[in-house]
Amino acid sequence: MPLTDAVELACRWRKASYSVNNGQCVEVASDRAAVLVRDTVDRSGAVIAYAPAAWRAFIGSAKAGSLDSCR
Repeated sequence: MPLTDAVELACRWRKASYSVNNGQCVEVASDRAAVLVRDTVDRSGAVIAYAPAAWRAFIGSAKAGSLDSCR
């Protein structure tokens, strides 16, 4: 999904409420078309876009513990 700078800048980025100041955080912005993820430390760096359904599936798997073996 191609993103223009204008679309990205218009997004309301938020950091996870469980984030701490250790430099290992991501920020998320979303609308109906995509969920965007970026590194909090390098805000001008890469932005990854996910389809909302794919993001919901990822979050559901993480909450269920299905990804714990990935450590």
